[in-house]
Amino acid sequence: RLVNKLLLFETTMRTASILLSTLTSVAAFSISPNKHHSVQVVRVAAVITATVMAPHAALAGDVQNGEQLFNNNCAACHAGGQNVIMPNKTLEKEALETYLAGGRSEKSIISQVTNGKNAMPAFGGRLGDDQIADVAAYVMATSETGWYDN
Repeated sequence: RLVNKLLLFETTMRTASILLSTLTSVAAFSISPNKHHSVQVVRVAAVITATVMAPHAALAGDVQNGEQLFNNNCAACHAGGQNVIMPNKTLEKEALETYLAGGRSEKSIISQVTNGKNAMPAFGGRLGDDQIADVAAYVMATSETGWYDN
């Protein structure tokens, strides 16, 4: 179910990006007697694009691959988004926002997975950068939709 939701989400975001890019291009290259109007349309399209895409920019990694990597490397301590060592520091959205250094973001998750912290070992030597980005994308996506769907 989660994979289907994420695929739908990814398709929706790509479609929105294409539509907004098209609007920006049309506005930028349209011949208008009022050039100020064309510039305003481009600005509005840019703001819309930034607003729609920015919250989801963290999903740069491959979520499906991240799920497999998570299950093989992280689930021993973090099954179902929990934390068997420090129970209040889960992978739930609110806990990531509260406890993760730098807040809930792909960048912060990548840093934590790469370098480790406290009882969590560093995976930087075990997993490649792309693999860690995939795990981070999976954690971000699943913390958004809820770990109960897994």
